[in-house]
Amino acid sequence: MDDHDRVVSDPGAPVIIGVSFDSAIKAQEYLLAMSRLRQEGVLQLKDAVTVTKQDGGKVAVTETIDPTPGRAAISGGMWLGLLGLFVGGPVGWIAGIGIGAGAGAVAAKVVDLGIPDEWVDWFKDAVEPGTSTVVVLADHVQVHALAEEARRFRGAELLYSSMSPSAMDQLDAAFDGTD
Repeated sequence: MDDHDRVVSDPGAPVIIGVSFDSAIKAQEYLLAMSRLRQEGVLQLKDAVTVTKQDGGKVAVTETIDPTPGRAAISGGMWLGLLGLFVGGPVGWIAGIGIGAGAGAVAAKVVDLGIPDEWVDWFKDAVEPGTSTVVVLADHVQVHALAEEARRFRGAELLYSSMSPSAMDQLDAAFDGTD
């Protein structure tokens, strides 16, 4: 298989892949498999989100990378507090904590480092009740290796992908066990 078939994205064009499972445990196993593929260099995993919809329609979203305002506020407060301590002593430390916490919280609300919220909302609507979907944002995806991994998850459904039609066909066939 040549490199053209293996790499489906360039550094400026991230790929979104959404795979649906009939259980949350299978979805977590798939997410773990994607982390292993990242370590092996098969893809550059930028973010992953798990969307679980209960039979009653209640939706839970678990993000892996995107910072929450609270976490960003703590981090920003800590770093600017330390800088303020060095520059202005105890008064600078207190001012730095306040400014850093506010800036961190605002930055987390404005800057979305992972899967865009619009896509998360789309998947929340698209996921069927009683299923869990793993949404992956990645660069430099090697389709052949991803399809090989997908064979372990037969019965899963490729809900969405921004990859080329031939790459999607390879993944669909691997999940269906028809390759």
